[in-house]
Amino acid sequence: NQQALSQQPPNQQALSQQPPVAQLPGAQPRAARAAAARPGAASALRARLRGPGRAAAALVLSAALVAVSSARAQAMSLIRDAEIEGSIAALAQPIFSAAGLGPGAVRLYLIRDHRPNAFVFGGRRMAFTTGLIQEMGGPGELQAVIAHETGHITGGHLATRAIAAERLQGPALIASLLSIAAAAAGGAAGAPLAGIGAQEVARRAFLSHSRAQEAAADQAALSYLEQVGIDPDGMMKVLDRFRGQEVFSAGLRDPYVLTHPVSSARIALAERRAGESPAIGRPARPEDTYRFERMRAKLDGFINHPARTLRDVPADTGDEFDLMRRAVALHRLPDPQAALAAVDRLIAMRPQDPYYRELKGQFLFESGEGPAAIAPYRAALDRAPGQPLIRAQLGRALLTRPGEEAAKEAIRLLEEGIREAEGAEPAVLRDLAFAYARAGQEGKAALVTAERLAIIGSRRDALIQARRAQGLLKKGSPEWYRADDIVASLSATD
Repeated sequence: NQQALSQQPPNQQALSQQPPVAQLPGAQPRAARAAAARPGAASALRARLRGPGRAAAALVLSAALVAVSSARAQAMSLIRDAEIEGSIAALAQPIFSAAGLGPGAVRLYLIRDHRPNAFVFGGRRMAFTTGLIQEMGGPGELQAVIAHETGHITGGHLATRAIAAERLQGPALIASLLSIAAAAAGGAAGAPLAGIGAQEVARRAFLSHSRAQEAAADQAALSYLEQVGIDPDGMMKVLDRFRGQEVFSAGLRDPYVLTHPVSSARIALAERRAGESPAIGRPARPEDTYRFERMRAKLDGFINHPARTLRDVPADTGDEFDLMRRAVALHRLPDPQAALAAVDRLIAMRPQDPYYRELKGQFLFESGEGPAAIAPYRAALDRAPGQPLIRAQLGRALLTRPGEEAAKEAIRLLEEGIREAEGAEPAVLRDLAFAYARAGQEGKAALVTAERLAIIGSRRDALIQARRAQGLLKKGSPEWYRADDIVASLSATD
């Protein structure tokens, strides 16, 4: 019953039990990640698919939507987490400034995948896997990776590749990102994609750089690190981690080596340049170390097996990061009372921190206590009023409260959160569809359901809902064009 898909109420407990991926706040274990098309981009996307660039854009969109249903892409997900996204952005901003890239010029993405990798795609979009962040030994190593990827951007190494991907938005963008990551993890042969042209698009999109490009990106990275006073030892440690893997077969190498070939000549060149840096031996800034360690603790809690975490971290720990690991592990067992007690200790440590309150809201919401989650989410938003992901989570919690006013506020918060965050996970889209249906806006409910289904790879059902939305929405409206784009792109892949 496809109509019922848009009308199912939020079920917080069931959501937290879905495999296999993470919406850390934005990140509990969750099935595939997502993004909703931005309303303002609807007419532009329509023009691209029907104008002179239609063939290229449709090919990338087709490849993305087909490839995201592959086994590798389904095993990955895009993590949307307000705190982690903010931490990565804070570590990256000095490097972007040194490279002449202004605030917001580069979009950052986090993919749940245990294999370490990082890549740039579709212009100024930079992606990292959770495996990379967990493997890094400190903020300097992650900043070295960021600086290296920035070198690919400023070096123009993307100029002739994946031009159409630069224009993708919403569901097509996220499907493309996961497909690229899956192809990168699979090596130069790409992921097992179906469809004419899909493998070639994925191969070009994930950018297996040449040795010359890698060396040039290293030199640019070392220059940026020097300008902002970051010890180049982080760069050398990253290179050393992957040294020698080129002798392995593709299946045994880390994906980072497959897309960033590490040669002895490249390492020697980087070592000479690093040896001349005045920042050698300079310690990382305390705030960078704090951000990195807290981010890694959060990832450890949500990704590592909870029993292992609880075995390794003592119950009486006074360490903030270990307490974060325990709190999340207890939530995932689940042991709601112990998890809430642990997160309350974290709030007591940092009363003005918005993200510990957001974490408490998440724990309550996923434990089936939606109305109780509203207060901590509001407190988090009060302390971080510009955070669209927290806004969307508060909207989801409000849907568990009866009444027209709660529904209206929920729709406003969900719409604003999705639009300003430039994306949302499937569960958020599902809840927005439920909110629309509850308010009698069946056309919008069908549209958002179509977008969600397209992202998780249910192409046939997405097409049904998109056509249903076309019949319910005013022809020529931005929402109608969004539905029309889904119909056009999915029909083109059949």
